[in-house]
Amino acid sequence: MTQTFETVAAIRFGYGFRAGEPDIRDAGQLLAQLQGPDRAMLRFPTPGFMERLDILKQYRIQVNRVKELGDIAKDDLKVTKRARRVLVSEDINKRFARAILSPNGFRERLATFWADHFTVVPKGQGQIIAYGDFMDRAIRPNISGSFGDILTASTLHPSMITFLDQGRSVGPNSKAGLNRDRGLNENLAREVLELHTMGVGASYVQKDVRQLAELLTGLANTDHGTEFKQNMAEPGVEVILGRSYGGENAVIGDILAFLQDIAIHPETARHIARKLAVHFVADNPDPALITHIEQAFLRSGGDLPTVYAAMLEHPAAWVDLGQKVKQPFGFIVSGLRALNVPASGVADLGPRELKQMYGLPMVTMGQSILKAPGPNGWPEEAEAWITPQGLAARVQWALVASTAFGGETDPRDFVDTTLREVAGETLKFAVSGSEKKAEGLALVLSSPEFNRR
Repeated sequence: MTQTFETVAAIRFGYGFRAGEPDIRDAGQLLAQLQGPDRAMLRFPTPGFMERLDILKQYRIQVNRVKELGDIAKDDLKVTKRARRVLVSEDINKRFARAILSPNGFRERLATFWADHFTVVPKGQGQIIAYGDFMDRAIRPNISGSFGDILTASTLHPSMITFLDQGRSVGPNSKAGLNRDRGLNENLAREVLELHTMGVGASYVQKDVRQLAELLTGLANTDHGTEFKQNMAEPGVEVILGRSYGGENAVIGDILAFLQDIAIHPETARHIARKLAVHFVADNPDPALITHIEQAFLRSGGDLPTVYAAMLEHPAAWVDLGQKVKQPFGFIVSGLRALNVPASGVADLGPRELKQMYGLPMVTMGQSILKAPGPNGWPEEAEAWITPQGLAARVQWALVASTAFGGETDPRDFVDTTLREVAGETLKFAVSGSEKKAEGLALVLSSPEFNRR
C-alpha cells in the first residue's frame, strides 16, 4: 500500500502519532513548528547556569566540610547530594517529556539531532549538572537560526569547553604559558574541524588544527560561564585554511570570526547536508538529496530553516518508510506517544521511576543517557541497534510500558492508529490473536514496522 504524506511526516520527521494531535498535511506545517517560542521548553523549563553552578559549589563545600569535620557534617552533605540528584533527574525527565508531549515533533527531532552533532559527554557530577544548560542555552534556541549561530553557541558553552579540556589549553607564548610552562590542547580544535564543520577527511591538515588550537586559547570556564582570558591566549597571527586571524593582542572576536567563516565553508555545507539526510531519511541517502541540501546551505549562508526546507522539498525525502532504525531514545519516545501516556505519567517521575522507565532499558538497548561513546555521538547505521540484546530489551520494555499505560486500548485499533498503512497483514493477524491486551500492544511496539522509520 502507498504510504501517505501524513504517515511519513509523522514517523520520519517526528516521533510518531499521538492521539489528539492533528496530522501534518504539508512540509510548510513542519517548518512552521520552528517559528515562535519553544513551547516545549517553556512548558518544561530547567534551571539556568548560575543556579546549577550554585548547586555544584554547595556540594563541593560540603564534601570539604566532611573531610574537615567528619560525621557532624554528613547530614548537610546528604542534602546537597540530593539537590544534585534531583537536578539531573529533572533534566532527564524534561528531555523525555518535551519529546513525548510536544505536538512539534520535527522541532524535537532537530533538537536531538543537533545535540548529537555537537556531542558533549559529561565527565563527573559537575559536568552532568551543567549539561542541561548546554541543551537549553546552546542547542534549542539556535535550531532555527544559522549554522554559524549554533556552532558558536555550542563551541563556547562551558560544557563543551570542559568536555574537550579547552580550559587546559594555554598559548605557549602567552603570559600564562611562559610562567607556568603549559601548552596547547588540540581536542576542541580537532573536533570543530573534524566533527562539527568540515568532516573527517576534509581538506584541512595538521597545521590547521595546530593553528586553530592556538586561536582558541584564552577560552576558559569561570564562575560566570565561559570567558576569554587574554593572558592564556597565544599572541600573533594564526593562519587557518589559508585565512589569517588574530594579531599582536588576541581577542575573542578573532575566534568568533573564524567560527562564522568555517560555518559557511563548502565542505561544511556538504558535511551537514549529508548528516541531515542520513539522520532523517536513510543510512545511504540519495546523493541528489545531499546535493540539494548542500546547495541550499551555500546559497543561504547556512540559514537552517532554508536548509531544512530544501531537505523537505526533495522527492527523495519522501520515499517509503523503513530506511532507518529508531535509536532507543526515539523508540521509547514514540512508544509512549503511541500509548498516549498523560503528562502525569512522564513529567514528574522520581529518580527510581526514571531509572526503571528510561535509564536501565536504554542501557540494555545500547544507548546510555548522556553517555555517548565519544565526541562523534551515537552511530546512525541500523547494525548498531539491531542486536540480540538490544531487540530483547525493546521487547521487554514494550511489554512493561503496554502493561503500565495500555489501559483498555484495543490492540486491533492500536495497530491501525499507530502505524496506519505501514502495518503489515502478518502483524495485524498476530495482534488480533493476542490473548491479552498488553501483549497485543507490545507486539505492535516490538514489530519491525514500529522500530523502523
